[in-house]
Amino acid sequence: MGMGIAVREAGAMADAGRLDQLVAKVATFRALHEGPGMLVMANAWDAASAQRFEAAGFPAVATTSGGVAISLGYADHEQAPADEMLAAAERIAASVSLPVTVDLEAGYGLPPEEVARRVVQADAVGLNLEDTDHRGGSGLAPAEAQAERLAAVKAAARALGVDLFLNARVDVFIRREGDLDAQVAEGTRRGRLYREAGADAVYPILLSDPAAIRAMVQACEMVNVTVRRGGPLSLQAAAAAGARRATYATSLFRDTMGALDTIAAEIRAEVPGLD
Repeated sequence: MGMGIAVREAGAMADAGRLDQLVAKVATFRALHEGPGMLVMANAWDAASAQRFEAAGFPAVATTSGGVAISLGYADHEQAPADEMLAAAERIAASVSLPVTVDLEAGYGLPPEEVARRVVQADAVGLNLEDTDHRGGSGLAPAEAQAERLAAVKAAARALGVDLFLNARVDVFIRREGDLDAQVAEGTRRGRLYREAGADAVYPILLSDPAAIRAMVQACEMVNVTVRRGGPLSLQAAAAAGARRATYATSLFRDTMGALDTIAAEIRAEVPGLD
């Protein structure tokens, strides 16, 4: 056997082994959504924060697009280059042994096949995709078009041999158009479409009303809610409303930056001549 052929075969075996490991992680991650309790994940913005969440005993890690983008020097809402966001996701996933799911906002304009390929390449077990249309005026994408995109991402991932866990973010409750009943009606409509398209969970971000969460659960079954430290929705209330997963979005990053501001101000105050 020639050296070139041997190297290629060794590379293929390594790739197959890595894919097998990822498939196993996806299965572990999927099982965490089935209980017995609600899956709670802290949202990391870099390798160091992910490692600390692993050390704290979390069973999996989610990323925060806002925290990642700001830590890279960009604004949130798809202002960071896709390559930089995906490279950060890959570093985070490589830094811990836990399953890592990545927040890819609306997918940065990448075609579904590229979204799936890049997530698998990053060794991530899943992803968030939101239905805000950042490139078309920042309104909501048509629900039917978003459902088709979600279905295409799922199909592309399965074609690569990995059934990525797709968390479909519903942005109705960010926009706050109409009263809560109207928002829930539109949120459940979108959630059903996304689940029918193959999304594994829906994510009505910022929804904190327990009765409205129950309505989303009844319509969509697998629901991810947003919580924050000291916020209006506690983990206990989220679980009682039927949510199967809770994440912190960008709040932990902002809390950490707030603590750093305090430390910086304390240091500055101690330096002679800076007052």
